Amino acid sequence: MLVRYNPIFEMNALHRQLNRLFDEVPATSGERAFTRVPAAEIKETEDAVHLKLELPGVDAKDLDVQVTENTVAISGERKSENKTEENGRTVTEFRYGKFQRVIPLNTRVQNTNVTAEYKDGILNLILPKTEQEKNKVVKVNLDQPTT
Repeated sequence: MLVRYNPIFEMNALHRQLNRLFDEVPATSGERAFTRVPAAEIKETEDAVHLKLELPGVDAKDLDVQVTENTVAISGERKSENKTEENGRTVTEFRYGKFQRVIPLNTRVQNTNVTAEYKDGILNLILPKTEQEKNKVVKVNLDQPTT
């Protein structure tokens, strides 16, 4: 018996397996968990560290931001909208639930002097560097090794 190879069949099988893999996200109270951590962008200037976090669909009241001298920890919850519909069916790919992310900083910051702005799902933090970090000078040794 000769069976003809069908690459489309193989691709469809792979597609189904990947979908099953992503559907196995643990559920929280009947909802799919929000497993995606917020995307971050870090920019360091001479005086401060600028941290931008992407948090679409999260209310400011549902966020908790904690800053130490060398880390920023953010946690929160993206709450689902409870809608009741008379007719029809809703299919969603949105993720709801709790999330947490800890971002280590390469430099020490003044955690008592942080400024924050939250607008349109983007959290901007300005983390001023400590005076020690601002004035840090490293001596470079230019002596040639003797052989």
